[in-house]
Amino acid sequence: MIVAALVSIAAILIATYVFTTGGFYMVDTLTYSFKEMQDTNNEQLKTEINIDSINQADGQNIYVTLTNTGHEKIRDFSRMDVIVHYYTPGGGPEGTLKIIWIPYTDQGTPNDNEWTVTGISPAAINPGIFDPGEEMTIWIKISSGDPVMEGSVNNWLQITTPNGVSASKYFNG
Repeated sequence: MIVAALVSIAAILIATYVFTTGGFYMVDTLTYSFKEMQDTNNEQLKTEINIDSINQADGQNIYVTLTNTGHEKIRDFSRMDVIVHYYTPGGGPEGTLKIIWIPYTDQGTPNDNEWTVTGISPAAINPGIFDPGEEMTIWIKISSGDPVMEGSVNNWLQITTPNGVSASKYFNG
């Protein structure tokens, strides 16, 4: 009888330990997840970019000047999204609407439907990183088969940083 009582008490103590340890692990995991979420939100609040100018001369090459007006450095250009909403010749007087996502290339001259960074200035502190207060020029190359229609006025460009902050602006063809 005493042995059965001791075994029961031991089983209760072990079960209590397992549940308590599991509870602490769950709280620790949730706390870490909440901290990560807050860090991401804080980074987004401190990130801001502005599209200063968009120059498009020949229907295929678009040059965009951005300014980092926030407080966060932007490093991983391959994780940035560039979306171009434009009209191509054909399909009537207003042209044919095209909406394309343009991937980044670090190979120098972009191929059709690619973009690259052509310069960051001043880049005295962290070369190759888009620091706060710096200006970055990017080159977007549209496919020669679907160029931006000359004279079109409702073309639109959106650039989104790796942490989800974006800027957009209309441009003329």
